[in-house]
Amino acid sequence: MGRIGQNWDLDSIFPGGSSSPELQQSLANVKERIAKLQEWASGLTPDLDGEQFKRLTDELQEIVMQFRQCSAFVGCLTAQNMHDAQARLLEGDLGQISASLAALQTGIDHLWVSIPQARWEELLQEPGLAELTFYLNERRERAKSKMDPQRETLATDLAVDGYHAWSQLYYTIVGQMGVEVQREGKTERLSMGQAANLLSDPDPQLRRDVFGKYEAAWSHEEDLFASALNHLAGFRLNLYKNRGWEDVLAEPLEINRMQRETLDAMWAAVEGGKPHLVKYLERKARLLGLDQIAWYDLHAPLGAASKQIPYDEAAAFVLEQLGRFSSDMAQFTQKALESNWVEAENRGGKRPGAFCTSFPMSKESRVFMTYSGTMSSVGTLAHELGHAYHGYVLKGEPMFRRGYSMNVAETASTFNELLVVDGAIQAAGSQEEKAALLEDKIGRSVSFFMDIHSRFLFETRFYEARKKGMVSAERLSELMLEAQREAFLDCLKEYHPHFWASKLHFYITRTPFYNFPYTFGYLFSSGVYARAQQEGPGFAEKYRALLADTACMTVEDLARKHLGVDLTKPDFWEAAVSLTAVDVEEFLNMTE
Repeated sequence: MGRIGQNWDLDSIFPGGSSSPELQQSLANVKERIAKLQEWASGLTPDLDGEQFKRLTDELQEIVMQFRQCSAFVGCLTAQNMHDAQARLLEGDLGQISASLAALQTGIDHLWVSIPQARWEELLQEPGLAELTFYLNERRERAKSKMDPQRETLATDLAVDGYHAWSQLYYTIVGQMGVEVQREGKTERLSMGQAANLLSDPDPQLRRDVFGKYEAAWSHEEDLFASALNHLAGFRLNLYKNRGWEDVLAEPLEINRMQRETLDAMWAAVEGGKPHLVKYLERKARLLGLDQIAWYDLHAPLGAASKQIPYDEAAAFVLEQLGRFSSDMAQFTQKALESNWVEAENRGGKRPGAFCTSFPMSKESRVFMTYSGTMSSVGTLAHELGHAYHGYVLKGEPMFRRGYSMNVAETASTFNELLVVDGAIQAAGSQEEKAALLEDKIGRSVSFFMDIHSRFLFETRFYEARKKGMVSAERLSELMLEAQREAFLDCLKEYHPHFWASKLHFYITRTPFYNFPYTFGYLFSSGVYARAQQEGPGFAEKYRALLADTACMTVEDLARKHLGVDLTKPDFWEAAVSLTAVDVEEFLNMTE
């Protein structure tokens, strides 16, 4: 493998960063194409012919592809440097373009709704359109449940400087925040992302001190965050009211192409697996020399897992483990690493968290994270590269067959992570190291079964409270504490009351309830992983075929076709949860 850098290459997409002339030209072109298609589409009637229908669909796909290319690039700019003022201005431009594109799509959706069903089915048989049947039918059905085109367009226009602007305000505030930390006799000012990374440091005093300052920093700005969160929820609830949607979960379930029965079956299975995790947390506290685990100890490493792993070694290890399962995955991952698709440097000014974004025109991806040298960070690298592989599998598909939902988006990422973590456990040089790595793996289950569940409980209850009026910062913290205590079976010594402020997922406007899809993805991927373990290397092609179908069917149909299981029943979920119980029992036996 060639040299692996820790900084991504964005110039190959648009040279010049936020001052790129090519980016400006592409944005101008998108605006022009939207206006032209809008003008032409406004003259179409429900009796349009097949050629017109195909031209409309093809041109819309091209525009969406170009817009997302630009949007992904600007997202990378703001993530790598939250102080890039020009990139912030570009976000504003993208917001306006997004509104124009949404208005165009709303008008087209209305046209599609007005086409008689028999004629609609005939049009879908046009060459090149049959493969888009699922997506086109989905958009048509969703449009039926919305307001008339004029009001939908108005809501979209107002959202630019209202709804989405509150989300941008959140990022602006976080970009200006920081905490001062004393290490090795020196005082450092760290970004909130860097501070969060220290919560997995082996030094218990450092974790405690950093968490105290971290929590205080969010508390200091709580009124601003509460205002943003309340107005985001207020906008969403009013929009739902005007559309006639009573259930706040209706939209996120629809976006994730899943049934309520599936969600309920999943959470029921998760609840059944939590007592095992309480035993694990009690044992972890004892091994760390603590009387009880606190929030800031959840990601504390044990023994050998606390050793620093250089980035080059991490990349090589990820590549090796993926290659054991699939040469296709390994070849892709090597290309991604050597082509500098990953931004991993640990420096100030970066956005907290990690993500993978796709560039549909370039048919490439970029991965963002802040590598900290821990095994957890190695897992994050594998996780995000899994997202990139998912995009690679779909890169040859039409744009409207690449849009998989968030819950199945976690399939490839979690699958990668499981391969790497289990590989590390098997390669452990001692029982101590194996126990430490197994503990880190179980810690991920704590995140998905307990932490994510607490976010879901909080957000569900917050929306119910918001229907009655504004919710104070104090009440938000109370709701967060109640949700955390319930989700963790009240087994922690100390919680994170301002988690509602610190977690950017609550402030994302494009995807409501940015929480339960993570748990779905983790368990669904665990089930797929278990199948791969049973069938061996021959499963690699089946796995790729499953990923290729993620954007063209519901999750229930996907599971039925590729795994032969019914997601609305508890069996699959309970089996997936039981895998964690096996890991916990092994960990308890090893550390007795």
